[in-house]
Amino acid sequence: MTETKQPVNEPEMKGWLHKWTNYIKGYQKRWFILSNGVLSYYRSQAEMAHTCRGSIRLQGAMIHTEDTCHFVISNAGTNTFHLRAGTEVERQRWVTALELAKTKAVKASDSEYMSNTEDEDDYDESPAPGGDKAELQSVLKTLSAKLEDLQTCSDLIAKQCAALQRSLAEAEAVAADNPQEVLTKMKAVNERATLFRITSSAMVNACGEYAQLAQTQGRKWQRMLSHEHEQRRRLEDMVEQLAKQHSHLEQAAQQQARATPSGLSAGSGQLLAHSIHSEEDDENEFYDAEEDEIQTDYIVQVPIGHRRTPSGVSTNSQASEGRNAGENTQDSESDAENDTTISVITRRNTSTVETLSSLTVSTLNENGSTISRKPRRTRVPDKPNYPLNLWGVMKNCIGKDLSKIPMPVNFSEPLSMLQRLSEDFEYSELLDKAATCSDASEQLAYVAAFTVSSYATTSIRTAKPFNPLLGETFEFDRTDDKGWKVISEQVSHHPPMVAQHCEGRGWRCWQEFTMSSKFRGKYLQVIPLGEYHLEFDGSGNHYTWRKVTTTVHNIIVGKLWVDQSGEMDITNHVTGDKCHLKFIPYSYFSRETQRKVTGAVMTRDGSVKWVMGGTWDDHIEASRVINTLKTNKGTPVFETEPLSTLWKRRVPPPDAERYYNFTELACQLNEMEEGLAPTDSRKRPDQRLMEEGKWDEANDEKLRLEEKQRSARRQRELEAELAIQEGRPVPTYEPNWFRKEKDRYTGNMLHVFGGRYWECKRKQEWAVCPDIF
Repeated sequence: MTETKQPVNEPEMKGWLHKWTNYIKGYQKRWFILSNGVLSYYRSQAEMAHTCRGSIRLQGAMIHTEDTCHFVISNAGTNTFHLRAGTEVERQRWVTALELAKTKAVKASDSEYMSNTEDEDDYDESPAPGGDKAELQSVLKTLSAKLEDLQTCSDLIAKQCAALQRSLAEAEAVAADNPQEVLTKMKAVNERATLFRITSSAMVNACGEYAQLAQTQGRKWQRMLSHEHEQRRRLEDMVEQLAKQHSHLEQAAQQQARATPSGLSAGSGQLLAHSIHSEEDDENEFYDAEEDEIQTDYIVQVPIGHRRTPSGVSTNSQASEGRNAGENTQDSESDAENDTTISVITRRNTSTVETLSSLTVSTLNENGSTISRKPRRTRVPDKPNYPLNLWGVMKNCIGKDLSKIPMPVNFSEPLSMLQRLSEDFEYSELLDKAATCSDASEQLAYVAAFTVSSYATTSIRTAKPFNPLLGETFEFDRTDDKGWKVISEQVSHHPPMVAQHCEGRGWRCWQEFTMSSKFRGKYLQVIPLGEYHLEFDGSGNHYTWRKVTTTVHNIIVGKLWVDQSGEMDITNHVTGDKCHLKFIPYSYFSRETQRKVTGAVMTRDGSVKWVMGGTWDDHIEASRVINTLKTNKGTPVFETEPLSTLWKRRVPPPDAERYYNFTELACQLNEMEEGLAPTDSRKRPDQRLMEEGKWDEANDEKLRLEEKQRSARRQRELEAELAIQEGRPVPTYEPNWFRKEKDRYTGNMLHVFGGRYWECKRKQEWAVCPDIF
């Protein structure tokens, strides 16, 4: 019988390593096993059959060495193993095996991704459950073959045992000297041979029972697979029908709006209800509403419940109430006259924005001297009205990570994630104020207000930023007017990770941002995993915090709206003070103010110094605690000073919804400047084409860039495999402007700014920059 060998996906590794344990602050010896792209550990080999003490997936893990014997494996900050090998050779052997296993796990994931995207348009022609049945039969055949191999081995063992017994019998017959001792030894060997034969028979019987059990359960598995397949098809049909109904209702509302007399409000007439019967195929097209059309509010009842927009979320009709009736018919000359009074002349229409860049704006610095700076734009071109095959994209997203789904630019805004993260510093004056505070508790209150202010624009910004390419950078120098400059770089592709560093007036911020995201059909959740660091020069206080969960609702039916929920702890690692913030999630039945945030600043011993409250999309108020009283039930009652507003959101322009609801700072993020690095996001062609309104060309360019990135990754994988075959250390990707260091407060490895970027920019030395565009 010919044995069919299965291809080995990754090397099996097992052995003893020392793992750092926090509760004893030391290393403990553990048994580690690397299998199927997962590294697991146990207290002993005996635990392998029933208990696993911990594991980490290598697909999205970061592997780096600290010294000759120590190495660290981290999975996006959620799980970290600090390991120590016995020798440098053993450490290198483990690191090489881990890197190879990670490479093959990523390659397998990408193969799955490509198979999911190649037949995107033929999704409804999914294979019937018969394919699962064939796979099950194949498994059973493999088990039967293995059983035959074991039976053959058992026969060979029986023959060898018989031969051994014959030899022993002959030895007994010829034993002359000391026959008693020879007989004793022979009996012991004979007993061992008998036990070995019994064990082999038991193993064969166990394998036979396993194969029989698998065959018996096969019918049950088949029924379960058929049921799951049918449930999935029903869900797809339901969501597709909802999308069709939503499209028809939008068309009906638009026709009703056109039929409404201009002198009456959209809600003052009677509701016009009619059904639209269409013979369109399954691939319906959805269009954004035209700017000059009147938007109406309506409620849609659907089989899976009803969608309701929370009272705190503004609709198109609400956002347009503040406009003047003749805004769209004003002469462009009046706009030009108004703009010349602030030394920035613009001409606006629905597709282009022209800014005279030859002008300069003069400002005074703190010393009273004049600083000349180039004026910056205040808006971007209007968002065009392009058709979108909504169902063709969304039907393949259910239950998957968004980083594995090809998204057209129709879902995006013309900014990358690197630029979007730089918007956190829109209200940097809060950090400037905090840097001047002598009281640590007051400083922490302003820091808390700053953390909340970064969510101000998310209430109306529902579009997705561009995913950065590996090695992509973004720098934004606003030292002349805002007093800070920021540099960001995409330092990892699996998992996607951004390193950012910002320097301001007496403070420094840095973070390593990564996240997990899942689309569940009705909503999308984005869970940040990175940690934010802030340090002040004057006081030396060092703060850290993690961002809360962002949820986007009504993905398929209804108006998109965003909610922030969760708890945030801002810790001062120098004084031990802590601020606890709670972002209260939206509830249909709650009478509380929507988007509410509450919090308190506490010292190391737990005494409350400040109480805070407000909403994450508008303002934050705080009050200093003067005295703390306790009621009979033990509930504390705080006597406070009058409330003071720490942060208030700046109202966006009235026509911001025409250009992606961008703030003035967001409009300036993608403005082209001189002297940028070749990898800067502002030089990314698909993003630039989208901003200019050329969405079809942007989609083609986006596909080209993604394929170029995949080709570069495949080349790195080939180099890694070649290094393993030659016994050399596996080369890993190294960022250009950031390096890995161990944080002295948290103990985690993170990317920190190396400090060379601004000097290279001054000299215009970009030789280290890769060709990614």
